Amino acid sequence: MPVTTPVGERLLDTASELFYDRGITAVGVDLISEQARATKRTLYQRFGSKDGLVAAYLTRRAHRWQVGLLAAVRAADPQDPAEALRVVFDYSRSWAAHNERGCAFVNAWADVGPSDAGAVRIIREEKQWMGLLWSALLGDAMLAGQVQLLHEGAQVAASVLADEAAFDRAYAAALRLLPQ
Repeated sequence: MPVTTPVGERLLDTASELFYDRGITAVGVDLISEQARATKRTLYQRFGSKDGLVAAYLTRRAHRWQVGLLAAVRAADPQDPAEALRVVFDYSRSWAAHNERGCAFVNAWADVGPSDAGAVRIIREEKQWMGLLWSALLGDAMLAGQVQLLHEGAQVAASVLADEAAFDRAYAAALRLLPQ
């Protein structure tokens, strides 16, 4: 992510809000510049292109999610897989309550698909990071993959269906996958 000035931060904050709320392809650099009270020239100087700004948005979003989730896991210091599941699903429920449009990475993929190589790389890295976290917490790659699918489904159900119990049900299903 490029080192930015206060104007660059304002551009990134504005773009992040607009990209998440309206979608990446629905938002142009004119709107971002106008709402950030900056020129398009400054946007291009700071980020190179709209694709560069999208990459900065996704990178910052991934960083915030990962830092918060890791802090929750470290604070809980789960001693067994069931506790690790609880920590991640609880944190995810809390995150989703403040992010009603669901997973920004799934939304970005739906919006840009494979056309934006930079965005695709960041989206895939985020999902791979989650897979590695599940593997580390559960100690079993196959189980981690199954739990990751439940977690992804809960994210979609929580946002698309406004299902407040989605993470609880996914957690309950994940518990059933643990070896007895």
